[in-house]
Amino acid sequence: MPRRTATMLASTLMLIALLCAGVLIPVPYAEMSPGPTVNTLGEHDGEPVLQVSGHRTYPADGHLNMTTVRVTSADFRMNLVEAVYGWLAHDTKVVPHDTLYPDGKTEEQSTQENAEEFSQSQESAKVAALKELHIPVTSWVIVSTVIKDSPAEGRLHAGDVIKAVDGTRVKQPSDVAKLVTRHKPGQKVVFTVVPAKEQAAAEKAHRTATRTRDVTITTTDSDDKGAHRAIVGISAGTDHTFPFTIDIKLADVGGPSAGLMFSLGIYDKLTPGSLTGGKFVAGTGTIDDDGTVGPIGGIEMKTVGARAKGAQYFLTPADNCAFAAKDTPSGLTLVKVKKIGDALDALKDIREGRTADLPKCTTKG
Repeated sequence: MPRRTATMLASTLMLIALLCAGVLIPVPYAEMSPGPTVNTLGEHDGEPVLQVSGHRTYPADGHLNMTTVRVTSADFRMNLVEAVYGWLAHDTKVVPHDTLYPDGKTEEQSTQENAEEFSQSQESAKVAALKELHIPVTSWVIVSTVIKDSPAEGRLHAGDVIKAVDGTRVKQPSDVAKLVTRHKPGQKVVFTVVPAKEQAAAEKAHRTATRTRDVTITTTDSDDKGAHRAIVGISAGTDHTFPFTIDIKLADVGGPSAGLMFSLGIYDKLTPGSLTGGKFVAGTGTIDDDGTVGPIGGIEMKTVGARAKGAQYFLTPADNCAFAAKDTPSGLTLVKVKKIGDALDALKDIREGRTADLPKCTTKG
């Protein structure tokens, strides 16, 4: 066999072997790519995304699109060839598997966590929008979860309203932990609560629940390394009573990053005229009850997905601005927002054609 032929054959065999190895060798990475983008002012699966009853609504045009990121599942094991392809592709991002699924988190655990965050983001979006419109919302601190085999199990229940701890009025969820950790492990703490059933009955009857009870719980030591904090085994959250019904009909979406766009969509539905002036605006960002916009993950995937659908402007959390501005899709303007009020001001500039006044993202922030 001629030397040249033998060399080419050997090279081909080596290439085949490397490709086979690349396909068979798993690597500890996962992939992110642009996910669906949905207009909060429009419909999804044949019904309006935002549905309001008990209050006047107004027609809205244009787009206020929420954006998502598609990720490989916790059980998916990427091979070397897929990882290299993902690194080279512009519209995907390869990240360490533990970045998406830390501490061995399963697909089921991740899905449950994302669903809870999504539900909470919807509540905060409603509160932020109504506060911006000066529409009163009643809020209170509740027991959101009770840890199994903890001192609180069987004593407190998810949905119980926490009025006070050791006689001190509770105003926000963080107050609960502060008051409990004043104790040493093994000491008793008294919760004054409205039982979940009583609260639900009061809401149904459109009255204020007043029947409280005191629950005494002996604290235990936390599992934090060297912390030795007193805990009872609950997490506290916030619940609200709204003056009318706002439903967000969007399934198969998880995480908290749609909060800002839901809030803007609700605001648009409840006010005359069009927030966008018919323009295609997309965006992302968490939102809290006070309207503060927080950073999210996968920003570069979301800007790509938004531009591919036709977005002209992208409302960007201030803390994501510098990174997003490093690789902005052509034709897309990144607008920096810190609060829902910033987003409303930017939308006014957009619909009135004053785009030079927009607070644009730069690589410096």
